[in-house]
Amino acid sequence: MTAPHLPATSVSPAIDPGWDPAVCEPLIERLWALRRQMTALADRHADRLAAIDPAHQAGARNLLHYLALRSGDLRPLQLELSRLGLSSLGRAEPHVLASIDKVLGLLHRLSGRDWTPRDPDAPIDSRASTQALQRHAVALLGRTPPGRDVRIMVTLPGEAAADPGRIDAMVQAGMDIARINCAHDTPAQWQAMVEAVRLAARRAGREVRVLMDLGGPKLRTGPIESGPEVVRLRPRRDELGRVIAPARLALRPAGSTRPVGAEADAVLGVDPDWLAPLKVGDLISLKDARRAQRQLEIVERHADGVIAALSRSAYLTADVVLRHEPHRDRRSALHDLPAAQGLLHLRRGDRLQLLPEGLGHEARPVGRGRRAQPASVSCTLPEALAAVRRGDRIWFDDGRIGGVVRKRLDGGGVLVEIGSAREGGEKLAADKGINLPDTALDLPALTAQDLQDLDTVVATADLVGLSFCQSADDVRRLRAELAARGASTLGLMLKIETQRGFAALPSILLAAMEGPTAGVMIARGDLAVECGYERLAEVQEEMLWACEAAHLPVVWATQVLETLARTGRPSRAEITDAAMGERAECVMLNKGPHIMDAIRMLDDILRRMQEHQSKKRPLLRALRAWRGALDGQGAPG
Repeated sequence: MTAPHLPATSVSPAIDPGWDPAVCEPLIERLWALRRQMTALADRHADRLAAIDPAHQAGARNLLHYLALRSGDLRPLQLELSRLGLSSLGRAEPHVLASIDKVLGLLHRLSGRDWTPRDPDAPIDSRASTQALQRHAVALLGRTPPGRDVRIMVTLPGEAAADPGRIDAMVQAGMDIARINCAHDTPAQWQAMVEAVRLAARRAGREVRVLMDLGGPKLRTGPIESGPEVVRLRPRRDELGRVIAPARLALRPAGSTRPVGAEADAVLGVDPDWLAPLKVGDLISLKDARRAQRQLEIVERHADGVIAALSRSAYLTADVVLRHEPHRDRRSALHDLPAAQGLLHLRRGDRLQLLPEGLGHEARPVGRGRRAQPASVSCTLPEALAAVRRGDRIWFDDGRIGGVVRKRLDGGGVLVEIGSAREGGEKLAADKGINLPDTALDLPALTAQDLQDLDTVVATADLVGLSFCQSADDVRRLRAELAARGASTLGLMLKIETQRGFAALPSILLAAMEGPTAGVMIARGDLAVECGYERLAEVQEEMLWACEAAHLPVVWATQVLETLARTGRPSRAEITDAAMGERAECVMLNKGPHIMDAIRMLDDILRRMQEHQSKKRPLLRALRAWRGALDGQGAPG
């Protein structure tokens, strides 16, 4: 079979019947109009371009061209271009003007018109734009490992400071960047983690960079009254309620912090003299907080205590007395019981006072015939409440609990009516995020604590993360603080996590390009709450496109393989989500007990997906799975 003949595009007279000049002419005019809009926008912002670092000049100009391109609805134009077999500009982000010129050139030649390339106007072409983005990604995030084009960032847990072996294992599993959250732990712990990362990288023979995220002005719930000091012990049962494993209680001298045995459901203190003679096989009787009679058996003896087994549920409080059978006069009180975490139980229709200060508490009855005093909780940024208005929406704990502000209260607080909570209610704890998507919060990007932490960051980290970046001024303020500390070249990671930050993204990107190295983290957790879950899908796409137009690297963050990291088994939906991360330059995992499994799985997913996708462009490698499938010889892969 012979291929259909197409006339050479460099020869103008021979027009194929399918290429009607009457169709091409209007398209040419529309593309010229688009081109003029692009160059005009760049000219209008010449002063901004003059402030851009030389390494980012092409990216900044291309970003302005992209903003002009996307200022109108291109869908009718795209449809007409695709009908002619031409580029529909759907993947023009990194080289906008060059893409327009290529289509214009083809249309001119197909319609018999002369065309002079406009290359001097185009800041960058397809190949150079790809190289620029890769260059900027390497400068900020380091090189990728062999066989994988996307980096893996992992948030280090605080315990890693005392467990360098865990960091070694993370590096071996595939971690390329270690993230330290300065909202938690101490400078001494951060330093220990950084030293462990550097040592692990040297052992692995490759570079592993360190990102330290400043805490920023995070609005969170304040402290809440603790619950009762109680420990609940429950044996494991099967579906029929039969005990398959007893509960294990570790007993050690009161005040001791030394571990006892390998595993226990709870660890409590007892009188040392009472503990000393206990041996394997001894029995201990008690009446729990419900006055239920229970018996424990000593099953392990260790240097620092014993392990007792219990085959029935029990509630242990400070009033419970342990008796060593058969010596019932040998008694011990229980010590070192942990206070239950303070929680507010909230249902739809409940009222909640959000206050500038004070210890949070549950709703309180105030007498017969009178409405209970609402539950209350304070917030970590009292000044934020001054901007809250009646009718503003408010979300707690990554959107698990939502409500509407019904009125302002004396003393600067607000009264919230809960309208969104799971059937049966939700529990709100201290230190949970608060989002106010309708409220114009004028908060500084850098808090006093951030400025103090920055001294540690510049001495130890490769990148600094700016949390809640909402404007170009926020970027410039951080750069000024870095310059004052002699760290002007430290890489910036700008975390976009609010509606305001998303709306200001073009200005933020231009400000970022005033320095040598910068990137963007799409913090999808807060963005989902701020913008709405329905809109998150398009918001994260638009951010990816804008950053690609600016040739700046992106970190795909928040809840990637979270179920796997937390429980050891991934959900089907998060596998697809992790695969979407291939279009970024880096994917971030959060901490969890199964983080090693999450790192290894993400490494596998990214290696597979880079054969099928590059940014928005599908890659058509051979589909080995269907080779010979019609002959009954399909192959895996």
